[in-house]
Amino acid sequence: MSAPPTSRGEIIESRRQLVDWIASGEKPRDQWRIGTEHEKFLFTIDGHKALPYEGQKASVRAMIEGLTRFGWQPVEENGKPIALLKGKCSITLEPGGQFELSGAPVENIHQTCDETNRHLVECKEVAAEIGVGLVGLGFAPEWKRADVHWMPKGRTKIMREYMPKRGTLGIDMMLRTCTVQVNLDFASEADMVKKYRVSLALQPVATAMFANSPFVEGKPSGFLSYRSQTWTDTDPDRCGLIPFVFEKGMGYERYVDWLLDVPMYFVYRDGRYIDVAGRSFRKFMAGEYKDLNEAGPATTGDWADHVTTAFPEVRLKKYIEMRGADGGPWNRLCALPALFVGLLYDQSTLDQAAALVSDWTIDEMQALRRDVPRLALKAPFRKGTVQGVAREMLDLARKGLSARKRMNRMGDSDETTFLTPLRQIVDSGITPAEEMLARYEGEWGRSVAPVYQAYAY
Repeated sequence: MSAPPTSRGEIIESRRQLVDWIASGEKPRDQWRIGTEHEKFLFTIDGHKALPYEGQKASVRAMIEGLTRFGWQPVEENGKPIALLKGKCSITLEPGGQFELSGAPVENIHQTCDETNRHLVECKEVAAEIGVGLVGLGFAPEWKRADVHWMPKGRTKIMREYMPKRGTLGIDMMLRTCTVQVNLDFASEADMVKKYRVSLALQPVATAMFANSPFVEGKPSGFLSYRSQTWTDTDPDRCGLIPFVFEKGMGYERYVDWLLDVPMYFVYRDGRYIDVAGRSFRKFMAGEYKDLNEAGPATTGDWADHVTTAFPEVRLKKYIEMRGADGGPWNRLCALPALFVGLLYDQSTLDQAAALVSDWTIDEMQALRRDVPRLALKAPFRKGTVQGVAREMLDLARKGLSARKRMNRMGDSDETTFLTPLRQIVDSGITPAEEMLARYEGEWGRSVAPVYQAYAY
């Protein structure tokens, strides 16, 4: 989740500025980069509890302050550190204290994994000193809502008050989920549209491969990705599969028009968040809210904030963001960018991926989105299952990564090596969630407590 914004940009005078804001993300192929974001749960070693914000030991604040030894600079809100910055990287807090690394834009997956490894080494050093552990899962395995502490962030307060008006699981999404995401570039509007359609159609398949959240409050939930399920009942105005992406006329303007009618959460002025939840950005931009004189005219900074409050399965900013995967262990944090870089960054592979999904109907894609959280790779699709589509998806990704020829520092391995954990999952047909369920029924004696050791970083 974003840190407080620092610039409000220019006053918005026309819809064209919003279209141009997205279009300004266009980059030539040689400047395409990979930005990986991943969240993890922090817990007390003693008792496996969610961390409070305050405290000298076993607290979120202690974790943030401890990381400053590595050159991270704190970002404060109302005198409290709520984020860290270093170069082009940031560490931010999700509403329930989940730690998120937003990585620098890098050229290859090897660099992504170096960055991830450094981050986890730093976090583990500080965590060990303050009695904290870190685990990568899609949903907190045993905490109830009341067990999780809200972080002291103004935008979080507004969202937590508004979300229950739109769905029953938004608070769970905020407090008890973790994900891994990758942000990728586009060269032109046509390139964006092709990449968006491919990645949105295939997002449920990625969700199936990364399914890693079968437990809720200490028991099997009946879902393999309960994290994914929470998004189905968070807010229909801003979540899910957005069908217009596959319609004729999809482009920057069509996406902007959709965002203009996604209800707002807030505007940020003079160090504080103003609650405007449920209001239209279109009307705000037109100056129709006379009671919001304190906010002044809408700015491009307000637009940048608003874009971050839409939560489709694939999100368009000045880049394309893949949002379908559960959080997981180190090797799968590297596997997600490898999967989508392989699919989208080689033109021949992108064309083949587009052909793969070209005749999929909206109803079929909606059915996948509905079935995958519960069934993952076993979800039905046409005459087979998602497992078969996942094989095709991985084969294409491997081709795309091979074509890139990006080798590690020693020159003995290309980026295809990062697909190995996904290949093992797909070939076996057993997701990480199903592996955990088997251990729960067997060696763990129907307890989720062992997960904190077995799957800790």
